[in-house]
Amino acid sequence: MRRAGRRAGILLLTVLAGALLVFLAMKAVPGDPALAALGENARPELVEAFRRTHGLDRPVWWQFASWLGGAALGDFGRSLTLAGGVPVGSLIASRLPVTAFVGLYALLLAVAISLVIGTVAALQRGRALDTAMTSFAVLGVSMPDFWLGYVLVFFLALNFPIFPSYGFVSPVESLGGALLSGFLPALAIAAPMAAVFSRVLRASLLEVMHRPFVQVSRSLGFSGPFVFFHAVLRNALIPYVTVIGLQVRYLLGGVVVIERVFGIPGLGSLMVDGAFGRDYPVIQACALTFLVVVLLTNLLVDLVCTRLDPRARA
Repeated sequence: MRRAGRRAGILLLTVLAGALLVFLAMKAVPGDPALAALGENARPELVEAFRRTHGLDRPVWWQFASWLGGAALGDFGRSLTLAGGVPVGSLIASRLPVTAFVGLYALLLAVAISLVIGTVAALQRGRALDTAMTSFAVLGVSMPDFWLGYVLVFFLALNFPIFPSYGFVSPVESLGGALLSGFLPALAIAAPMAAVFSRVLRASLLEVMHRPFVQVSRSLGFSGPFVFFHAVLRNALIPYVTVIGLQVRYLLGGVVVIERVFGIPGLGSLMVDGAFGRDYPVIQACALTFLVVVLLTNLLVDLVCTRLDPRARA
């Protein structure tokens, strides 16, 4: 209970610190949301009335306290410029499922690809197949996701019209359509992550293979597959799962860029539109949502690693 309480306290403090940094960063960005909403030629009295209505004329500490108090209750305010007067919470609720689907799709692809590449490379160490897999991993790490997205569109959507090049079908409307339209953006996000995952898994597997308990398992007469899955792979997954949790930050950053490339109406594109429109409540709410997702994912990874390694339970 003490350990769970300590984790919850650290998570809460991190959310508060992140919310403060995001709020101050938005205030430091040049631009006036009143002018962005009303236009550069708006009359001064209309600009002042807009600021007064949305509390932009109040002290910064009052604005932060008001926004944080509302956010704690699930009220992120109302959009200033993108959808004037519409609650930000409803905008996030409509966009978050799309981003969650694409992000989870990309993560599953990255895990599936890396498990195959990392395992084959470790089992074929020093051979041609290992060299090919390692070279693929290095190439994947060096490719920016937005560039890879355009390459995938060129080959798999324009030259060979297998997948759609733009737009997205919501999984609520059609799961098959969502899997088809989301494959290219998910693959563009997954490829660099799969390269990182596979390299970590290969190194972890090679390190575990030479541990004494693996040699003991083999000397007891257990079969090769049994030793690999019960003694080698399970212990090698601990650093692998940890890296997956750390890469969630990259995953969210990739989603923001890829959603713009493929025209996906998700949370990332909403955040970019809010930045261009100086819509502070939208940007702050999106950033806070991403922060909470990263923290909860890290907490989940910690719990999974504890489950995989009984020594961590002590």
